[in-house]
Amino acid sequence: MEATKDGNVRSFRTVESAKLDWEYGGSEGFWLKSLHENAGAGELTFLMKVDAGAHAESHAHEQTEQIYVIEGTFYDQTRTYQAGDFVIRERGTNHTAGSKTGAIVLLVYTP
Repeated sequence: MEATKDGNVRSFRTVESAKLDWEYGGSEGFWLKSLHENAGAGELTFLMKVDAGAHAESHAHEQTEQIYVIEGTFYDQTRTYQAGDFVIRERGTNHTAGSKTGAIVLLVYTP
């Protein structure tokens, strides 16, 4: 985005996420809504819903993963995160993921 001298933004994109359907996230009980993708820059942003009791085995991502817990609780192999917690995992970091109570998190992937 580029702003002019008076502060107006030349271009922007709005995603009405409430109108998007949840799509299968690759593991049972994990659901995604795509908010942003810039393949050339290696950027991805998702809302992720985790069903109560869902668990993903140890895995890693090729990008840095940033997680902001919006609601519920979300865990990995080290601890449980509450709404308002923010986690950053460097690319290639092995981790588990899941939720005992259900959760919605914001995921941001960057190179």
